[in-house]
Amino acid sequence: MRDGPPCTLYCFAHAGAGVSGFTHWRTGTGPGVTTVPVLLPGRGARRREARATSREALLTALLGPLAHQVADGRPYVLYGHSLGGIVAHTLARALIDRGLPAPALLAVGAGPPPQTAALRHDDITDLPGRTGLPGITEERLLRFATDLGAAPGGVLAAPGSLWYRSVLPVLRDDLLLADALRAAALADEAHGPLPVPVLAVGGRDDPVVGAVALDGWARWTTGPFVRRTVPGDHFFVRGPHAPRLIGRACRVVRRTRRVPGLISGGQL
Repeated sequence: MRDGPPCTLYCFAHAGAGVSGFTHWRTGTGPGVTTVPVLLPGRGARRREARATSREALLTALLGPLAHQVADGRPYVLYGHSLGGIVAHTLARALIDRGLPAPALLAVGAGPPPQTAALRHDDITDLPGRTGLPGITEERLLRFATDLGAAPGGVLAAPGSLWYRSVLPVLRDDLLLADALRAAALADEAHGPLPVPVLAVGGRDDPVVGAVALDGWARWTTGPFVRRTVPGDHFFVRGPHAPRLIGRACRVVRRTRRVPGLISGGQL
C-alpha cells in the first residue's frame, strides 16, 4: 500500500488461551497490517511467570514493552477477544495516561464492556452478582468451559488429563483478571471515555455475548462506535472472517487520519 507505514495490530486472546488462535491472522488480515499476538504471562513461552490476576500485575507484565513499541507514533490497533477485550481497553487507557500515542482503533470481539458481567453468574456460582471464582469447584469451572465450547470432549478433559491440569488453572486466573479489570475500569470511569474509535465484533451464534452487550462499548469512547457481526460462535477468532474484518478496519483507520468521519460513515 502507498498510504504510509503498515498498521501494527496487537492481539490479545480469550481466557485460558495463548496466542496460537492468532497464527492465521498474520496472513488473514491482508496487506498493510502487521499482526503481533501478545502473550500474557503464565502460558506458552511465559509459562514460568506468575499469571496476572490484577490490573497492576497486568500492566507490569505488558505495558513497558508495548509503550516502547508504540512510542514512535506509527499507527497501531489493539484487538482483544473475550477476556482480551478488557485487556486491550486497560492497555489503551494506560498508554494514553502515559502521554503516548493512542491506538488508531480499539477493537473488541466477543467481549462484554466493563459494566456488563463477563460471565452468566448462575453458570458458575450460587452468589448472584458475584463470580465467587476463588471458591468455585473445578467441576463447575469445567462445566462452564464445556458449555462455552472451550473444552475438548471425552477423556481429553477428564480430571487428571493434561488439558484439565494445564488449562483450568489458567482459565480460573484469567476470569479473576477479567473481574479485576472490569472493577478497575468502573472505579476509574470518572476519568472519562477513551478518545479512540471502538469496533465491537460479535459472533452470529455466540451463546454468551450478544449484540446488546457489545453495544455497551459505546459508553467507553468519545469517538465513533461501530458494531459488526461475523459468522461463528464465541470463538469466531479461529475462523477466517474476523481477521478479514479487522484487517479491513486497520486499513480504514490509517486513512481516517486524513479523511475524518470515514468510520462513522459506516465503511468498516
